[in-house]
Amino acid sequence: MFVSTSALRVASRRAASASVRRMASTTSAKQASSNEQFRARALPVLAAAGLAIGASQLGKEEDKSQCLFGRQSTKVEEAVKSTEDKFANYWPRNIMILFGPPGAGKGTHGPKVEDLLGIPQLSTGDMLRAAVAAQTDVGKKAQAIMKAGGLVSDDIVVGIIRDRIRDPDCRFGFILDGFPRTLVQARALDKMLSEEGAAVTKVVELQVPDGVLEERICGRWIHKKSGRSYHIKFAPPKSMKLGPDGKPIPESMTDNETGEPLMQRPDDTAQALKKRLASYHGETVPILDHYRGDGSDTKLAQSPRCAQAKA
Repeated sequence: MFVSTSALRVASRRAASASVRRMASTTSAKQASSNEQFRARALPVLAAAGLAIGASQLGKEEDKSQCLFGRQSTKVEEAVKSTEDKFANYWPRNIMILFGPPGAGKGTHGPKVEDLLGIPQLSTGDMLRAAVAAQTDVGKKAQAIMKAGGLVSDDIVVGIIRDRIRDPDCRFGFILDGFPRTLVQARALDKMLSEEGAAVTKVVELQVPDGVLEERICGRWIHKKSGRSYHIKFAPPKSMKLGPDGKPIPESMTDNETGEPLMQRPDDTAQALKKRLASYHGETVPILDHYRGDGSDTKLAQSPRCAQAKA
């Protein structure tokens, strides 16, 4: 069979072209496979590197934030302390005297006022015991007098108050409960406070009708060991039984928790209460007049506000 030269050239070109295409296809497949393998191997490395870089950047941002907010927090604390110092140094301290007859509710309402104003309630009895326990100079004097069976003088009580109100918790003010009881004590208190650069700013009297006080006081029974208090009308013990006269049988008055006998204070009687109320009213009215500025002997530059509350 005869084949022309031109036909041979065409066939040769086609075979060469097909061979090149096959080689290119094979090379592309190999490259694609190689690229896939590279990507498979590189992807975890790149991911880990990305996470490391991100964590590093995040850590830097957190450090900046912590540094920024730390500085801000410190500045805020410094500003608050500065304001408190100015308030304590230049603003009159909130000094309140709480008055009320026996059974008026000073023990109930005093802590509420204390929480509301954020200043401590000071009892002369507690301060006296604390001063003796701490063996302060004034406490030692008081202890010696009490051991001898004497009464602690007003000067010593005022000295104990002076020491106590210098504590940090009294820097913005305090509430006095149970002092002053006489006009002489009130004047001594005013003199001491003026030396400390302060003065009484508020006087509150809890007013309760004497008849109501008698019901509250005379119906009160206590558990001596724990101090738990009961009342035959408002909070009777579970064991209480009434006699033919409608009054509780003393033998039936026992503590709810221990079953131990309850007792009444010697001065929680109608007769004792009358004396206590007469003494309270006789001593308190002059003190209230003194702080109202109504008395001719009052020489306060600014009289405190007096308030009367029905308890």
